[in-house]
Amino acid sequence: MAKEDFNNLLWFLAVAEERSFTRAAAKLGVSQSTLSHTIKRLEDRMGIRLLTRTTRNVATTEAGERLRQSLAPRIAEIETDIAALMAFRDKPAGTIRLTLSDHALHSVVWPKLNSVLLDYPDIKLELSIDNGLRNIVEDGFDAGIRLGETVEKDMIALRIGPDWRQVAVASPAYFANRPVPEHPQDLLAHTCINMRQATAGGLYAWEFGKGDQELRVRVNGQLTFGSSFPMIDAALRGYGIALVPEDLALPHIRSGALRQVLDDWCQPFPGYCIYYPSRRQTLPAFKLIIDSLRQAAAPS
Repeated sequence: MAKEDFNNLLWFLAVAEERSFTRAAAKLGVSQSTLSHTIKRLEDRMGIRLLTRTTRNVATTEAGERLRQSLAPRIAEIETDIAALMAFRDKPAGTIRLTLSDHALHSVVWPKLNSVLLDYPDIKLELSIDNGLRNIVEDGFDAGIRLGETVEKDMIALRIGPDWRQVAVASPAYFANRPVPEHPQDLLAHTCINMRQATAGGLYAWEFGKGDQELRVRVNGQLTFGSSFPMIDAALRGYGIALVPEDLALPHIRSGALRQVLDDWCQPFPGYCIYYPSRRQTLPAFKLIIDSLRQAAAPS
């Protein structure tokens, strides 16, 4: 393939990762029609169909997915090599891409980084909010932030946040005519607010523990969300019991707007870690982000 076509491969990679011509065009700073025609010419030149287009989304074909998996890590390596050259600058610079959950952003990452970034305007930070698990190498991220127990074994993982736990809460109005659950299995008789795990696709099974006992309960209810924040709002409005991070629920518990139940079954677990391939650790901008996030990371 001629050298001038490699830019087309980068455009294909953007569409494959975004699964949308509209979002990819905005990311690349080109018009949607230009991007669509470029991908069509690439497919014609290669003689294979790379993308399947529908009225709602875009998906890679089998050939397109193989090309995406081949391109993504190689492009990431090139970006890493270029970023390494930035070490010769006076100040850390470059783009750092992180995948993390909304709770990790709210509770740990943004409080630690918002003031640091003001001092380093040449660092660009892209935060992709996703409550599922991502392959950071294939998807082109520099690092991911997740609970330590979910991190892949071949990654470097560093603790950046304290222990925390999820608590079961509902509004006093919800319990007005219903018994308060005393055991996790009692939740099966209640209306609960579910969370769907983005990458796994299934509903999250609520996890409880007490002494040597560990339980996972699959609850039912009218509402399912992909984030803790609307779950708390729904609980406040009386839609049922929600299992949410304690730090998000605590202000409402203290005000009396939410009532906490099954407290002795809600056990703490290790907090968030940042994880990444070993080749990322030498970049000055990335090292600055790591050092900032590790500030005051001791377990509570």
